[in-house]
Amino acid sequence: MSIPIVVAGQDLVSVNNKNFEEIKGLRLYPNPAYGNEVYITTKSNDDKEIKVFDVFGEVVLSNKLENNTLNITNLTPGIYVVQVEENKKTITRKLVVK
Repeated sequence: MSIPIVVAGQDLVSVNNKNFEEIKGLRLYPNPAYGNEVYITTKSNDDKEIKVFDVFGEVVLSNKLENNTLNITNLTPGIYVVQVEENKKTITRKLVVK
């Protein structure tokens, strides 16, 4: 069983035992999010696999992004962990939804 570790800011966090590598130029904004979407950009801006975990470690949103926009309409206000996979590299960031 994996449990997310949430830390301040957009620090690297771990949700399982996968080997995490830095994705160059990763940005997740706006954070905190007030609207219905957030933008996830990287230096290469290739297709991305996105998983969003709640504070209990459950996947609450999973999506493949071909553009940089992630629809978060169905997320209730709270703290989440966003796992981004691009070009066989994976990284996680904290997301606050207001």
